[in-house]
Amino acid sequence: MNKLTLTTAAFALLAGSAMAQDVVRMGTEGAYPPYNFINDAGEVDGFERVLGDELCKRAELNCTWVTNDWDSIIPNLVSGNYDVIMAGMSITPERDEVIDFSDPYTQPDPSAFVSMTDGVDLASAVVSAQSGTIQAGYVASELPGATLLEFATPEEAVAAVRNGEADAVLADKAFLLPIAEADGDLNMMGEDVLIGGGIGLGLRESDAELKTKFDAAIQSMKADGTLNTLITDMLPGSATF
Repeated sequence: MNKLTLTTAAFALLAGSAMAQDVVRMGTEGAYPPYNFINDAGEVDGFERVLGDELCKRAELNCTWVTNDWDSIIPNLVSGNYDVIMAGMSITPERDEVIDFSDPYTQPDPSAFVSMTDGVDLASAVVSAQSGTIQAGYVASELPGATLLEFATPEEAVAAVRNGEADAVLADKAFLLPIAEADGDLNMMGEDVLIGGGIGLGLRESDAELKTKFDAAIQSMKADGTLNTLITDMLPGSATF
């Protein structure tokens, strides 16, 4: 995802230790189904809500959920507004320079292109993507002849294709596939693209004890098969462990 230039040191004095608190605050975007979204009751829902609640239970942590816009989700973690990011965030070297990551709880998930017409030449197309994502980074680095249009939300990136502003959109396949299946004007196109090192929890570098607790919980779910079951049930088509 995006190449952040923030440094942990810039915020170190502001960030508190999560383990010193009674409640661990789980930060998510709430706008990226099926990973995370806000349901009709106004609550955080989706794959990561179910998984996060189970991880907190296994780690014997009292957790609560808060939402934050994607473009400021890392700075607000580092500055102490919450303690963990669980928001479909791919593990990348650039992010790992700023924050720490848990063990991955998904495999690298395929990204895909969606367009309204067949035969789009991606090498020279206008391609939309959510800003600060691995998909935006991929278009910028791997499709140098294309024009990248970045949007604050994935829904806006898809809307840019619908209104003719962009020729195609690149996002996680798990996000785009149900949209394309529900909209006869949108078509999956081209080959899937594998980007990033899987999805993990983002934590402050200073919260090593909290990372250890979540890593142990993730490994326990891998070991007993419950993580693969959850991935199969809630992220159809995604690779399991």
